[in-house]
Amino acid sequence: MRPTDRLKSLNAANWQAATRHAFTDQLAAGTLSDARMLAYLRQDHLFIEGFVRLLASAIAHAPSLPDAIPGARFLGLICGPENTYFLRAIEALGGETAPPAPAHPVTAEFQGLMQQAAQSGRYAQMLAVLVVAEWSYLDWAAPHANKARDLPFWFGEWIALHSGDGFEGVVAYLRDQLDAVWPGLSPEEQRAVEATFAHATRLERAFFDAALAGYRAP
Repeated sequence: MRPTDRLKSLNAANWQAATRHAFTDQLAAGTLSDARMLAYLRQDHLFIEGFVRLLASAIAHAPSLPDAIPGARFLGLICGPENTYFLRAIEALGGETAPPAPAHPVTAEFQGLMQQAAQSGRYAQMLAVLVVAEWSYLDWAAPHANKARDLPFWFGEWIALHSGDGFEGVVAYLRDQLDAVWPGLSPEEQRAVEATFAHATRLERAFFDAALAGYRAP
């Protein structure tokens, strides 16, 4: 079994809950309220800065230039089309990005995990967070890819950004990188990656739970 498959299997319950969630089901069906989608996008947009720093850190720690190039291409996508999508969708839904939304506690915890991984100096720790963040989104979005064109763009483009051959390639690259470095990790380092992967998976589930609840204060 691939290391990334094993990591996913160790977190099967939270992974299933995060990737087959009522929130994303409603999003893909086009039945999610505009208010819920707006609140979700304003929270998710708060991750852009931390995600860019995390991905940039991973690129800097990649073992070689060929290992870094796919990550650099993905970084351009995040800073370009994805960030532009946020700005367009939030505006279309009647919201604003300045000032940014106050971070919900789950959002703040996820931001902290990304920062911790970025500053760890450990490539495997960075990859653990990146793999969960992108693979889980591919997992929920891919089954709905054929619905994207018939939905309002704030639903459809979000699905399209996280499905299809291009995004599948991103996830394959991130998984391949983590699989490749895994055998060289000490048992202690492997346990640390397992803990980070589990933490990120729990937060993905909690983030969608909070989104479904409209980010009401706990």
